[in-house]
This record gives sequence, structure tokens and C-alpha cells, in this order.
Amino acid sequence: MKHDQSQFRELPAPLPLGERMIWQGKPSVRGLALRAFHVRELPIYFGVFLAWRLWLLHAKGAPLADYAWATTATVVPAIISVAVLTGLAWLFARAATYTVTSRRVLLQFGVALPMTMNIPLSKIAGAALKTYRDGSGDIPLRLADNERVSHLLLWPHVRPWKLIISEPMLRAVPDAAIAAAKLNEALTGQPGPQAVQLSAGAARDASPEAMASAASAAA
Repeated sequence: MKHDQSQFRELPAPLPLGERMIWQGKPSVRGLALRAFHVRELPIYFGVFLAWRLWLLHAKGAPLADYAWATTATVVPAIISVAVLTGLAWLFARAATYTVTSRRVLLQFGVALPMTMNIPLSKIAGAALKTYRDGSGDIPLRLADNERVSHLLLWPHVRPWKLIISEPMLRAVPDAAIAAAKLNEALTGQPGPQAVQLSAGAARDASPEAMASAASAAA
């Protein structure tokens, strides 16, 4: 299947002769906001804090004005915090592009300082797939020979909690099963439904450790 190259974002440099683009995508703002910046948990934290403050006021028999002030002083920062984190998620998603070619995986990222990480297919020992209810998902890449990459530099495009041996990750990818199938095509050299079947057969909210390897490294 031939791809219209106009649909792909410009890469830092033209692809060498013989290398072809297989897939390109961006993380979703919603996925980054919910699972990287945790905007869903933030209101819960502020809600618990507000309930605690109101209980203290009730125990002291405080006037209604104190209740109103405590509520305002908690709700307004909560709204601002959610708005700021959502804005950051939008910036990070806008600055990031994931590209799979016939020879490598490229991660373009960086809001203030754009960077590109090139991962040759021969350096990828395996890939996992974790999907969510909306069809989006995460695809962490396990590097061969336990090669070390900077967790802090890659965040949020890195597998959570893998601090010692960090794993670059295509995060919050829409239609993750399709992206995994394209990555499988790049790694094995032929199209196949292996990654799609993995997505359909695995529990959608299972941990990445529970996922089977989606593909083996290409020589």
C-alpha cells in the first residue's frame, strides 16, 4: 500500500534512499492530560481537601462566610490547576510526533527545545501494547542490550515507573492497535494482524507487564 507523503509531518532530515515511511501519528491531548498529567485525579485531591476544611469549620461552628471563603479558596485553585495541566498536555501533544519507517522509530518531542530520538529497528528487542476504552493506547519499546536512555529527558514519552532501564514509549496514540500493527510490519518486514489481535485479546486495562511482546527485533 502506498502512502501519500503529504499526510506526514516533515522529518528533521529527508529519509535516506530505500527507507520508506510506514506510519506517523501524534499523542492525543486527552490521553496525555488523563494519564500523564493526571488531571482526573486532581479534582479528587482538592475535593478531599475541601471536605476536610469544611469539616473543621463545622466542628468549630464557623459562620457561613467562612464556608464560602474556604470553598472559593479551594475550588478556584483546582480549576486553575486543571486548566494549566490541560494546557501543558496540549503543548506536549502538539510538539510530539511518532514516526515508524522501514528502518527506525523516530520520536520528535520538546516544547521549548525540539529534539528527535532515532531508534534503529535492530535496537528494539520487543514492543508491548496497552489499549484503553477509547481505542487509544501506549506502545513501550524495550531496547536491546538494556541500553539506557534518559527518563527525565524523554518524559512523558517514556514508560511510567521504569526508572532504572527506561523504555521509550509511543504514548496516548489514537487507534493504538493500528499503530502497533504498523510497528509490527516494520519489525518483521511484512504486514500482519499480530498486534491487532493482541489488542483485541488482551484486557484493555491490563498493566504493561501483563502484555505479551508485540513483535521481535529485526536483524
